[in-house]
This record gives sequence, structure tokens and C-alpha cells, in this order.
Amino acid sequence: MRHAWMFAIVVGVLAGCTPEDKPPATAEKAPAVKRSVDHTALARGSDLYLQHCAACHGNRAQGAPNWHKPGPDGKYPPPPLDGSAHAWHHPMVALKQTIRNGTQQVGGSMPAWGGKLSEAEIEALIAWFQSTWPDEIYAAWADIDRRARRGEAGH
Repeated sequence: MRHAWMFAIVVGVLAGCTPEDKPPATAEKAPAVKRSVDHTALARGSDLYLQHCAACHGNRAQGAPNWHKPGPDGKYPPPPLDGSAHAWHHPMVALKQTIRNGTQQVGGSMPAWGGKLSEAEIEALIAWFQSTWPDEIYAAWADIDRRARRGEAGH
């Protein structure tokens, strides 16, 4: 069952992702979403990101070059986490699950960080890379996350 859940998340993460991913047009007109700004958590998230994630996702969360094209092994390089790729399409639960469990069990390259990072550290990492997202991307993500928390269809 655990593998089925992980497979469903990864399929959802990859489904419909294209290099030109843009927020829905309605997100551009959406009212500003107030972001929680915990400067201590953001600083911790930045430190953790540089220590554990930057080697693959880039020191500014810009992703690997040609991240949207599979490599010789058929796997996609690490995508940007700066709002220019598809991470914003996924609710908090999926972001945490991907960081916690990685993607190796379903054919990806990302290692599992759940045994190395606490839940608070994972949340700080996510808060940091979300702080790099433009407001319209964050607003679109907040809507996706809100719908997922309510159990509505979609992402």
C-alpha cells in the first residue's frame, strides 16, 4: 500500500508538468495571499537547503540545466524549486512526502531525507524555497493546497 501511495504521488507530481508551466490565469487576479514569514525558520531552511539540496537543485533553487529533458539514463534532472517549474503544482502533503521519501523507490533519483531531516526541518526547507516564488505562483499554490486539504479533486 505504501508503494502504491508513493507511486500515486510521483505520478501526480510528474503528470502535466511542462517547461512552460504557468499559474492559472485566475491566480494572477487572485487577492494577495498572506505568507507566513518566520525569519528564523527561513534562515534555517536556507541553511538546510544549501547543505542538502543545492548540489542537485542549484544554489538558488534554479534546478539542473536541461531539467525538463531526460538524461541518458531516462531520468529527469532535478527541477527548479524557485517557482519556475512544477513544485508549486503540489500541495504541502505531496511536497513533504517527496522530501521525506525521495523518488528512488519509483524510478527517480532523489534520495529520501526522512531519516535525516525532522518534520520541522522539512517544513523550513519548503518555507525557504517557497519564499523564492513570485506572489502569483504562491497564490496559485495556496489555492491548490487549500483544495487538497478539503479533499477536492485536482492536484
